[in-house]
Amino acid sequence: MKKLTSVLALVVATVLFAFTAPEKKAGETFKVDVSKSSIAWNGKKVTGEHSGNIKFANGTLLFDGKKVNGGSFIVDMTSITCIDITNADYNAKFVGHLKNDDFFGTDKFPTAKLDITDSKALGGDKYEINGNITIKGVTKPITFPATIKKVKNSIVAAADVTINRTQFDIKYGSASFFNLGDKAINDDFTLKIALVAAK
Repeated sequence: MKKLTSVLALVVATVLFAFTAPEKKAGETFKVDVSKSSIAWNGKKVTGEHSGNIKFANGTLLFDGKKVNGGSFIVDMTSITCIDITNADYNAKFVGHLKNDDFFGTDKFPTAKLDITDSKALGGDKYEINGNITIKGVTKPITFPATIKKVKNSIVAAADVTINRTQFDIKYGSASFFNLGDKAINDDFTLKIALVAAK
């Protein structure tokens, strides 16, 4: 009987531990001001490059004054634009191609997501950010440098992020999968993020 009681106690303790709420991370929560924040993208190919913008849909950042402890950001992929093609018809065709299944498939995947898990302070306003990014329903870990400043009740942050699109099943025009010669498009594209968030 004593042995059975011990076993039951162990089972109860295990169940209680399993359902214990996760430890809440320290810090103040700042909400992204989408009207003051921006994402500029750039993609290169053998014969040139294209650039444009994408908008934040919403987001929050958890900052304790010393480092970023968390955050979650939703990007509106349907807002993608191209700023370097001046011909309106060609511009619309190019952006339409970016939105179709060859690239971001925005009909099925209208948003992308970045979840910050933690960061490492590198001195001054510089940090190494760790997290997970989701594009086209595929989630991958990501690490990138950022500059983060607290200005009164706001956070001003900037980051340059490099993403290998083939990790998210975007293989169109990739020399890693096809023999395309000078028609190849680089696997990596970059995002220049300017973020403003307030309490």
